Amino acid sequence: MPAAHTEPAPPPAQALVSWPTTAPPRTLASRFIMLALCLALVLATLAFGTVHPWALMFFAAGACLVGALWVADAWRTGSLRVSRNALQWPLAALFILGLIQLLPFGTSDVRDAGVTPVPTLSLDPYATRFALVQLAALSIYFAALLVFTDSPARLRLVVRTITIFGFVLALFGLLQHFVNPEQIYWLRTPYQGHPFGPFINSHHFAACMELTLALPLGLLFAGAIGRERRALYLFAVALMALALLLTNSRGAMLSFVCEVLFLFVLGGVVRRAGGRAVAESGAAGRGRVRVALLRISVGFVLVLTLLAAAVMFGGEQSLNRLVGTVNADDPTSGRTQFWRGTVAVIKAHPMIGVGLGAFGVAYTRYDPLHGELRLEQAHNDYLQICADAGIIGGLLALCFVAALFRRGLTRLDTPDKFRRGTSAGALAGCGAVLVHSFFDFPLHITSIALLFLMLAALATTDGRVEEEPKPRPRRQRHTQHTVGPSDMSQLTG
Repeated sequence: MPAAHTEPAPPPAQALVSWPTTAPPRTLASRFIMLALCLALVLATLAFGTVHPWALMFFAAGACLVGALWVADAWRTGSLRVSRNALQWPLAALFILGLIQLLPFGTSDVRDAGVTPVPTLSLDPYATRFALVQLAALSIYFAALLVFTDSPARLRLVVRTITIFGFVLALFGLLQHFVNPEQIYWLRTPYQGHPFGPFINSHHFAACMELTLALPLGLLFAGAIGRERRALYLFAVALMALALLLTNSRGAMLSFVCEVLFLFVLGGVVRRAGGRAVAESGAAGRGRVRVALLRISVGFVLVLTLLAAAVMFGGEQSLNRLVGTVNADDPTSGRTQFWRGTVAVIKAHPMIGVGLGAFGVAYTRYDPLHGELRLEQAHNDYLQICADAGIIGGLLALCFVAALFRRGLTRLDTPDKFRRGTSAGALAGCGAVLVHSFFDFPLHITSIALLFLMLAALATTDGRVEEEPKPRPRRQRHTQHTVGPSDMSQLTG
């Protein structure tokens, strides 16, 4: 009988949206996305921190470019790759809340306060739209980094870019501080603020240093740096710590101390994870002692560096500033008044706030000095998010921080030393900025917010960036062989 003719089975349909768990094929668009992400960090920082409308315009244009390249990558691979990282949801919810604040449901008490009446829930709809553009651009960069940092090589690319840029930025900031501390790029003299590096405010430069030095510091604590490059990384960390110290920012100094202490605490988790990996290789005790000695030496070098900087490079002014703070009647340098006015704003608009970016308009109505000050920021990121977005915004920020540390701590349990050091350093850097946010507003500076989100992505990205442990070569047993008559015949035969 003739064989029955069978039709070949159709190929399975490919999903339009995929959640990648393994490294997908490389596309040219994905390579350009990684390049755009690294350039966005550098250019956003050099453009005075991207606090001006013209700088934010280019920043948003770069996000649009990343989105277009993302679509091109989806066209090439046949599916749109999206990350399941839970840190994206609070950002998306905050963006939706900002859109709700633009709805035309304004109240009449605004006219009674002498402010221009607006038909929206936000007291300053223009500032809210401006903030939404900033938030959307940051979310695109963050989501793209989560998706396309999909291999150990790309993880190392991002980490090294941040480390090298932080080192160069610290060197530039120190040079400018000693040569001409009143100007930025030796061209621009800001009317307000104390410039340092490309930032108008020295506190923001210090926050940038907190983030950039965290990665090499975490790699050193994890023992992920080879002996031949260890001194180079220590020098980079010391230079960035010196630049941070010379900003005379008390909040930054306290945050840096918390960062180092946090790394020591995380070092126990890193050591246990590394101990399991070393135990499999048969050298657990020696590996643990080596990691412990490395952590102690790194902390000792950092303390010596800070003390030497205080004596040799004008750090005595910083020490006197700290001592004066302890003896001063108001150690917050007037921030208590700002916080009282901010609390009054929160009480008046408890649920959804006054509108993203509308704090400057709302504060004049509740200023303890009866509107004598025009305050754009609350000098406390936690109070300001509650003033801008109400209790809902505060809960979203709390969810983001909780998810960051919950997911980041789980990423420490890996045999990959570089991944462990990156996660520990990124968590420590994010923690330092969160401490600094109690006294200033670093997360309201676009470039620092981008760097913070990049470290959050590095701390919580999935296992695609981890290198497989290399199996140790087995030793061949040499057995003694006795030469018999048959072997002699073969040799002579």
